[in-house]
Amino acid sequence: MRRPTMADVAREVGVTAKTVSRVLNDDGPVAVETRERVMEAVRKLGYQPNLMARNMRVGARDAAIGLVIPEMGNPFFGTVAGGVESVVRPRGLTLIVGSSSETAELERSLVATFLARRVSGLMIVPSAAGDHRYLRTERAAGLPIVFLDRPAVGMAADHVVSGNREGAREGVAHLVAHGHRRIGFVGDLPAVLYTRRERFQGYRDALAAAGLPFDRALVESGHDQEAASAAVVRLLALPDPPTALFAANNFASMGAVVALARARRRDVALVGFDDLPLAEVLEPPLTVVAQDPAAIGTAAAELVLSRLDGRPSRAAHREQIPTRLIARGSGELPPSR
Repeated sequence: MRRPTMADVAREVGVTAKTVSRVLNDDGPVAVETRERVMEAVRKLGYQPNLMARNMRVGARDAAIGLVIPEMGNPFFGTVAGGVESVVRPRGLTLIVGSSSETAELERSLVATFLARRVSGLMIVPSAAGDHRYLRTERAAGLPIVFLDRPAVGMAADHVVSGNREGAREGVAHLVAHGHRRIGFVGDLPAVLYTRRERFQGYRDALAAAGLPFDRALVESGHDQEAASAAVVRLLALPDPPTALFAANNFASMGAVVALARARRRDVALVGFDDLPLAEVLEPPLTVVAQDPAAIGTAAAELVLSRLDGRPSRAAHREQIPTRLIARGSGELPPSR
């Protein structure tokens, strides 16, 4: 069944489509009786105005916020989106979400789609290879643009990130404090990803602070759970394997948990960056450096709204959401040798 159109409403009432348009857009004089008949026909037929087409025609902004995230399947970004929505919905704004699949081309295509429908604000979790210089004109024209989890590349813009370097440093220092001297690092891919670089630097900071040498053989990578699990297997097979692991994101943590369980290794300490839903029921329970993805989303959304409300500063605003170490057991295991 096709959707009713403005022409259907006009035929129902016996007026022109232009008269219906005047009523719906409150644009021009229309008799009270005619206005009432038009609205009654709208309700009867279930007509929904095409607000996107109207906004494009008159140059108005849509009452929507566009959000680009790298992966729909990553619960971290789902929680970020929930934080955004909790802020924008009470303001009468609709959140529209699209996934870039961590590719710069798809990210730019999604942004173009959002810009074409004239969203009121744009929020982006940048892909690893993104370059955002093409958005300089939009930002200069006043469109609120905020980057989440990772800053923009090629332009200065508002962004909200976690304390990645500080959190990683705290997590690795926690393992050092429990006697570990060979600590493996399992990071995300690609290695140039902002969060990966920051957490890797925090790992190295903690080693340096403890006077421990950096050993490239103890560094592995994997973008998903399976790849991270294979990375842990490679680390455990080293002639001088690590006695502890630092898993630098949630998928790395899950991969490490699986690899250690399959190998029946309960003697390897583990600290993960980012919390997991069932971390407390694992054996041993997982020690983590917890982010606050909801807070990242709410802080970024509040930045967008402040720009919409006319915040005067054109300088880019940076906000960092702190992490916190949650000691549950896996990160407190002593070295087995």
